Amino acid sequence: MSGPAGERRGGTRRCRRAGEERGRAGEGRGGADASSCEIIPGRQAVLGALQAGRPLHRIMVAEGAAVSRIVSLARERGVPVQVTTRQVLEARAGGLRHQGVLAVAAALSYRSLDHLLAGIPAGAPALLVALSGVEDAGNLGAICRSAECLGAHGLIIPARRSAGLTPGAARAAAGALEWLPVARVVNLARSLGEVKERGLWVVGAEADGESLPWEVDLSVPLVLVLGGEERGLGHAVRQACDLVVRIPTSGRVPSLNVAAAAAILLYEVGRQRRMLASSGGRPAPRVGAGG
Repeated sequence: MSGPAGERRGGTRRCRRAGEERGRAGEGRGGADASSCEIIPGRQAVLGALQAGRPLHRIMVAEGAAVSRIVSLARERGVPVQVTTRQVLEARAGGLRHQGVLAVAAALSYRSLDHLLAGIPAGAPALLVALSGVEDAGNLGAICRSAECLGAHGLIIPARRSAGLTPGAARAAAGALEWLPVARVVNLARSLGEVKERGLWVVGAEADGESLPWEVDLSVPLVLVLGGEERGLGHAVRQACDLVVRIPTSGRVPSLNVAAAAAILLYEVGRQRRMLASSGGRPAPRVGAGG
């Protein structure tokens, strides 16, 4: 079904000190591997990690950087703060934009699909996002940020041909990865079938989808599935969808970036659910999942 919880491939940097390599038992979300660590670059990403209470080995701050809020919160939480030169920070960040601050943390771990589904609050209509072939870490992080901000309960990604929870994704997520659980599965199409067995509708998004988002009932428990810009959803994943929607465009550029499309669809889900709540729970007739 899904990859083992805590599995991690690529995107992490080994801690340079023996003490960091050992780490503390059980550090990181979901039992992260204590033998590895992760660089979290950028102000929002570091602030998000602190606010979420994620165990951090230390925070590195460039001399003269205006990050007093981060430093203050780190000291409140007992996280060591190391002031260093920008050259040292550049080397530690490995080329990623860091805005004068980065954190060294236990590596994030992936959840199992069962764990992801079990974490959905009782009584809340499920909202998950699944990505098929999204290989750009910046897009993955931006989608995580939108998903967490707009009320999604988790993200599902395949183990192959997908970006992972790398420092670049963490920076683009701006702290969202501290709150949004991510499951990595071996076979996305098969996992979507399992999700359907749990009572969720599977709604894909493609440029040639048969329906517009506001024509279908997105207030039901569902998983939104988006594909990479090269291959789209792919045949097997599209076949696993109950329906496929499209976002209409009117400009000369033929399609939207996948992260922009995800934000639009997630907002439409939230809009429909707010309208349903304000109308006393009586959805308007629509075609598709709720039709």
